[in-house]
Amino acid sequence: MTAVTRRFALAALTTLAAVAWSPAALASGNATKEEAIAMVKKAVAAYKSQGKDKLLADVNSKNAAFFDRDLYVYVATLDGVAVAHAANPKMVGKNLLALKDADGVPFVESIVSIGKSGKTGWVDYKWPNPVTKQIDEKTTYVEAHDGLVFCAGVYR
Repeated sequence: MTAVTRRFALAALTTLAAVAWSPAALASGNATKEEAIAMVKKAVAAYKSQGKDKLLADVNSKNAAFFDRDLYVYVATLDGVAVAHAANPKMVGKNLLALKDADGVPFVESIVSIGKSGKTGWVDYKWPNPVTKQIDEKTTYVEAHDGLVFCAGVYR
């Protein structure tokens, strides 16, 4: 291999590595459980610092802080009424307590139950992935604050 060929090969490998490890390439994968927890905590912190109205407006406007790839925030009352939904703002104002997943599981009941307990937790169900548009297995992190449940889930 000549020096020119080696330099070309090195440049090509360097470019390939830079593209493969770029933020855009890394961000293209599915969200993680850790990211879901962090996003919920970010939403609760924004609620505390900026107020309920600002947080709910930001979530419903698909603000990047609350909607990233297949990860998004959903906020509901302890009665199951959606007050914010980053992936589908049309759900806002609707009581979702009886909503069932693809297998007929009333998962919002489980979300509300965790919220009412005052603890954090995870709820498993099947739901349309906003990226792939396919029904995927999902697990959602739930945390209650001030009479609301803050949720963000990851697809598996």
